[in-house]
Amino acid sequence: MAETLTPQQIAHYREHGYLVLENRIPPEWLEKIYAEIARFEKEAAGMTASNDRLDLEDSHTQQNPRLRRIKLPHTISGAMRKLMYSDLILAPARDLIGPDLRLHTTKLNMKSAGYGAAVEWHQDYAFYPHTNDDILAIGVILDDMAPENGPLMVYPGSHKGPVFDHHTDGVFAGAMLPEENGLNPDDAVQLTGPAGSVSIHHGRIVHGSALNTSDRARRILFYEMMAADAFPIMGSMTKWDGIADYNTRMLCGEPTLNPRLKDIPVRIPQPQPDVPISIYEIQKGMKKRAFDTI
Repeated sequence: MAETLTPQQIAHYREHGYLVLENRIPPEWLEKIYAEIARFEKEAAGMTASNDRLDLEDSHTQQNPRLRRIKLPHTISGAMRKLMYSDLILAPARDLIGPDLRLHTTKLNMKSAGYGAAVEWHQDYAFYPHTNDDILAIGVILDDMAPENGPLMVYPGSHKGPVFDHHTDGVFAGAMLPEENGLNPDDAVQLTGPAGSVSIHHGRIVHGSALNTSDRARRILFYEMMAADAFPIMGSMTKWDGIADYNTRMLCGEPTLNPRLKDIPVRIPQPQPDVPISIYEIQKGMKKRAFDTI
C-alpha cells in the first residue's frame, strides 16, 4: 500500500508540523510487533540493569520487571526492520521530505499502564542539529492513544520558531519548559488515535508526553529519518563511522555528498552530561520538570 498524502495533509504538516494518519498499519503487522514486544519483555525480566538493547524503568525489579524502551528495534527485530522499509512508513515521508531518505534512529517507547515514564518537552533537532531541517519522526501507534494514557503532545507551528535552550546550568539536559519560553500550555495538542494509526512530527516541533497513570499501555514505535542531503553539524549527538557507514542508513533513493544548507536556528547540545545516552537519563538533569514522575 503506497498511498500518498493528499495536498491538504501536506499543507497541514507544513503549517502545523504534525499529522495523524488513522488506521494506516494493518492488524497483521500489529500482531507481529506485539509478539516481538513479548519476546523483549521476557528478556527484560531476567535483567537487573539497562543494556544496549533494553532500557528499564527506574522502578524495575526482577520480581516486578518494567521495560521502558526497546533500543534500535530495527537492529534486533526482523519484523520492525521490515516494516521500516515498507511503503506504510516510507510513502508519507517521501511526500513530505523527498525521495532520498536516510535513517537517523529507531526506538519503541513502552509507556506501560500505571507507571510509563513521561518525556519532558523538547525538540528532536536540539539533540541532533543538521544542515537543514527536513527531519521527521514517524510513530507507529501500537495501542489506542487517548488523553488518559499519556499521548504524544505537540505545540503546533513551533517547528517554525527558535530552537530553544535545552541546557540546565550550562549542561545539556535535553528538555525545555514551554511556559518559560513564551509558549502557552493551552496551545498544546494531543495526538490521539486508534492502534494502527501513524503520527508524524517535524524535527523542530516542541513535543512531550506525560506519565501514563491509566490502566492501559501507550506503546509507540518511532522511525526517525531525514532527507539524504541533511548532514549532522559537528557537536551534535549523531554518531557515525565514516561516509560508508552513513550510506548504509539509506532507506530509499540515492545518497549524496552535497549537504543542503538552510538558514535555520541551531544550538549545539554540548557539553553532554555524564550519564547513559538516553533521553530519560539526560532529562534528569532538569531542576524543574513539566510532568510528574512515578
